[in-house]
Amino acid sequence: MKKTLSFLLSLCLLFSLLAACAGTPDTAQPTGTSSPPKEPAGPATVLFTDSAGREVEVPADITRIVPTGTMAQVILFALAPEMFVGLSSEWSKEAGKYLPVEYYNLPVLGQFYGAEDLNLEQIAAADPQVIIDVGEPKKSVAEDMDGIMNQLGIPTVHISAHTDTFADAYRMLGKLLGKEDEAEELARYCEEVYGNTLAILDKVGQAKANVIYCLGGDGLNVIAKGSYHAEIIDLLTNNLAVLQDPSSKGSGNPVDMEQLLIWDPDIIIFAPQSAYADVGKDPTWRKLTAIENGTYYETPFGPHNWLGFPPSIQRYMGMIWLTQLLYPDVAGYDLYEETARFYKLFYHCDLTKAQYEELMANSILKK
Repeated sequence: MKKTLSFLLSLCLLFSLLAACAGTPDTAQPTGTSSPPKEPAGPATVLFTDSAGREVEVPADITRIVPTGTMAQVILFALAPEMFVGLSSEWSKEAGKYLPVEYYNLPVLGQFYGAEDLNLEQIAAADPQVIIDVGEPKKSVAEDMDGIMNQLGIPTVHISAHTDTFADAYRMLGKLLGKEDEAEELARYCEEVYGNTLAILDKVGQAKANVIYCLGGDGLNVIAKGSYHAEIIDLLTNNLAVLQDPSSKGSGNPVDMEQLLIWDPDIIIFAPQSAYADVGKDPTWRKLTAIENGTYYETPFGPHNWLGFPPSIQRYMGMIWLTQLLYPDVAGYDLYEETARFYKLFYHCDLTKAQYEELMANSILKK
């Protein structure tokens, strides 16, 4: 009896050990295929410090954005066109030659600065995750960004950008949008072009060209020395348009022909859609040395003015063009290659030779 009982107890113990090793059907895993522990989910939001020093809570994964103005629109388009859910302003008619057509049908939401026609209802309907302002910081920029954010409940950030700080701006945008690698490529381009420009100017020294930049239908507005819109002209030339109160607007300061004759620049640069086509036949304009000598040119345009309006990233292409125009022996650029490179990086466009020649028709290639 004792032997039988001992035998039964041994069997029970053996079965218990086997069951313990096997585990229950719900928890048992085949040997060598156990699942790794799940990683905890990342944060839904993160804190981002913008150029105004504001700590803004933004989504950790941003896929939907809108710009507050045309300058921001051009800068952001280079980095993240697929994220746009609206535009600050319509693309120019010329833009259709260069930009992918799918970006033409986006709703136009207006500008906070400039035209000051920002449509808060349409922005809310577009449902962006973040609203991005890029450019010259206004004195009230922190208050302005907070105002938009509080009205809409949508995070709003400001990134400052000047001619010499676009690389920094792209790196900040790359961090914000999770596109660090793409932003770094654009930032390095900006550093390269700006560095090359300074090296060219160092060789030019005191021999900068005496230049006036004219715009407006009659050509009698100028971009005054010291204004935000004159950054490239001031950097590359001796800007003769010295006025007491430089306008901060892209339309510049109005002057008269008498003032232009007093300045009498060696070279005149005309804005697109200005008076370029008519001045050579006008006897009053022909009193100016630049017009009489034929040393006047029209700024390339497409999809934006290369020297500004908006004063955005295309001004880097303006730097390359203007140094080659004014100082060809020092600059030594292959302008077609440089233009094609820029358009690929910033407009996602494969520029053709015919498009290049059209851009330069009244400038480098004028007859």
